[in-house]
Amino acid sequence: MSAENIGSEKLIGSEDQASFVNRVAMAGEEGWAALWEALTPIERRRLFLDWRYWRQAGQAPPAGRWRNWLLMAGRGFGKTRVGAEWVRRQAQLFGTARIALVGATMAEARAIMVEGESGLLAICRDRQELPTWEPSLNRLRWPSGASAYLYSASEPNSLRGPQHTHAWADEIGKWAGGEDAWNNLQFGLRIGPLPRAVVTTTPSAVPLVKRLVTQKNVAVTCGRTADNHANLSADFLQTMTELHGGTRLGRQELDGELIEDSAGAMWPRDLVEACRVERPADADLGRVVIGVDPPAGIDGAACGIVAAGVRADGKAVVLADCSIGGVGPEGWAAAVASARAANRASLVVAEANQGGAMVESVLRACETHLPLRLVHARVGKGARAEPVAALFRSGKALFGGCFPELEDELAGFVMGAGWTGVGSPDRADAMVWALTELMLSGRGEPSIRLVG
Repeated sequence: MSAENIGSEKLIGSEDQASFVNRVAMAGEEGWAALWEALTPIERRRLFLDWRYWRQAGQAPPAGRWRNWLLMAGRGFGKTRVGAEWVRRQAQLFGTARIALVGATMAEARAIMVEGESGLLAICRDRQELPTWEPSLNRLRWPSGASAYLYSASEPNSLRGPQHTHAWADEIGKWAGGEDAWNNLQFGLRIGPLPRAVVTTTPSAVPLVKRLVTQKNVAVTCGRTADNHANLSADFLQTMTELHGGTRLGRQELDGELIEDSAGAMWPRDLVEACRVERPADADLGRVVIGVDPPAGIDGAACGIVAAGVRADGKAVVLADCSIGGVGPEGWAAAVASARAANRASLVVAEANQGGAMVESVLRACETHLPLRLVHARVGKGARAEPVAALFRSGKALFGGCFPELEDELAGFVMGAGWTGVGSPDRADAMVWALTELMLSGRGEPSIRLVG
């Protein structure tokens, strides 16, 4: 069987894995019982032993002639199980396979990749396929003839010289010898019909990971911790989500996102985390305003709507991101009115550079007595954002909760370069207007005029 056809063979009767799993899902519990009864004893055993019937879609190897498969996912997604199952499958199909198992350290490679509860020894339910583990040699040998050897990324020169057909690299985001170990591994991945490696890691914005996600020969799969909820404690998921959901740590460790800063970022991710607090109670807030960055047209483009207020200690706090897209003028005007009511705001500050009269009339039509102040930008987005970013750096402005989409836009602002992201930073603009009104309007910032 060629390497390209791995996973395409029929598993039960004349039916492949994907169509069988789909038929089980459609059948429901009662239908599943009937399907089980219809299977032969051999088919039942194959079904029980073959993990491909039970894995989730994101745990399946991608199609195509990739050289490296990078699986970046949250904790508990099942990355170790994926890596171990992939290695087991290669050893089953290729008796001449020579596989490299590379961990951050030799101790981790042994404890997680080989001896762990999702490691290579634990996943072999069929004792006839169980590899022989030779710890003194750091070697596994399968009955098929395939073998695997353990390496430590902290000793990159140990990978200089050995040749391999396959490799499993685990947690490369924390490899001490990252670049050297990876390069040596790739140089040695040179025998067999299609040398390839699976890379399992929690996202980390280290140079090696950032480089891999951009390479053409790397297939990238991402996954969230919650995707594997059926195999995780419900209490664990709830607790972790409550503690870290939406934060930089949570987005990296739970949602599997690769989060990085641009050089010279106005709002580095570490700064955002340092400025994060719980949302103050309404009784602890003084003045509250809603910043609005209206869409330029009427085609349903996004409208930035952000609420911010001032605490009793004089510090400004971002309270809510109520931005909305995919609606017409009436829709976003209603969202503005709703945000004002929900946050008990005393004023709405809306940018009026694009159709000021239209912005006013749309908002007035939704709420006749809306307290509205139109603002006009005299400088670019970057120049408007810099003094607001300084408020956060000096501890005078805070984030009262987690606002992932807003924070992603803020990450696109770079000192001296302004907005460097794609599209328009509607949420960020709305926040800038709100905080400018609260904290900077008397300091010569963009001019404003009261309407009505």
